[in-house]
Amino acid sequence: MREKIRNRLYVLSIMSLFFAVGHVGNAQATLFMARDHIVVDLRHGVDWLRCSIGQRWDGKTCTGEVLSLNHDMIAQAIEQANEQLDGEWRLPTRKELEGLVCNECGNPKIDAEMFPGTDSVPYWTGQVNEFAKRHMWSVNFATGFTYGRFFPYQQLAVRLVRDRH
Repeated sequence: MREKIRNRLYVLSIMSLFFAVGHVGNAQATLFMARDHIVVDLRHGVDWLRCSIGQRWDGKTCTGEVLSLNHDMIAQAIEQANEQLDGEWRLPTRKELEGLVCNECGNPKIDAEMFPGTDSVPYWTGQVNEFAKRHMWSVNFATGFTYGRFFPYQQLAVRLVRDRH
């Protein structure tokens, strides 16, 4: 019995440590750990680039202008990221990108400590809207809402992600 209690207390203390690392203040409580220009998303098992495409991590924050890209341009940006940043970078899924929304945060609706310099605009996902297959899903960090109405030729902001190994 004491062994079970001790194990539960150990698990609770480990969970407390993870919550202290950082989290988005919404009901889904996504957990993050910052490592230089990368943010580890413990909930989804992915690494995020802290900065949007067009920005650069200077060791403390993201500098530069967030670029808006269409899907042809994104393919080139991903190729460049794979060469320069080691890994297989991609657009996030709808669920992954929605996991960054912080409803309690100001504008933009994202943890500004983990993701500084994020614009309050829609960001691309890599998912087609299954109800309107010519459209792609996006997440708007001005409102925190998800939209499935943008065409791939339109230009939106981009944040890349890679699977953790």
